[in-house]
Amino acid sequence: MSRILWHASGIAEVPDGSAWMDDVEAHRFARMRYAKRLSEARLGRWTAKQTVTRALNLDGSPASLASVIVRNAADGAPELFVDGEPEKYTIAMTDRADWAVTTLRERPERIGCDLELVEPRSSRFVSDFFTPAEVRQVEAGDHDLLANLIWSAKESSLKVLRTGLRRDTRTVEVALQEGDDGTWTPFTVAVDSGSIRHHGWWIRYNEFVLTVAAEVPVDPPKSLVEPPPLASATAGHAWMEDPG
Repeated sequence: MSRILWHASGIAEVPDGSAWMDDVEAHRFARMRYAKRLSEARLGRWTAKQTVTRALNLDGSPASLASVIVRNAADGAPELFVDGEPEKYTIAMTDRADWAVTTLRERPERIGCDLELVEPRSSRFVSDFFTPAEVRQVEAGDHDLLANLIWSAKESSLKVLRTGLRRDTRTVEVALQEGDDGTWTPFTVAVDSGSIRHHGWWIRYNEFVLTVAAEVPVDPPKSLVEPPPLASATAGHAWMEDPG
């Protein structure tokens, strides 16, 4: 097994301006009209650049950050380039409530990650998007935690498949193991009734839950910064101050 590396950043860390972007990114962001989309896009790219420069031991200067580029493939999945060349790491990205996470793995197999808030989810939501076995898991425990956790694990698995929510969420079925705050706990995902099986880990930090999934068994993810910034994170919605 190989280790997945990860890092989290909050919106307050993202600098103004575009010195840390390449020209394509700067032009793309300058054309965004809506504050929420722009805020999330800048946060996601900043977090990806911070993660990659740490993993590759780059100096973190604006020039180094600008050399780290994430482009979307035809299916929408992120792909990583450094100095214009494809990088050896597989990358996955997620953001929620003014925080973003990027995960990396130095192998060709796909990975996915998803960050969610532990917030109210209706029984209708669960019944519409979850399999009967997943519904039973939610009904047997902490409804809001398990509903958001299973949803997050589904999102991570769908990113491994490079389909996202274009695919029926009930074609991936999550089996959880219980865990404690601050401890990585395994889960599995059966795809298409078990013809494919993904392997993942989940962890809760206060009001956030983070999941990571992979095509093959992997060790618990390793934060590039200790303690992880997400451990003291507070959810927010900074874009609402200037909704555009």
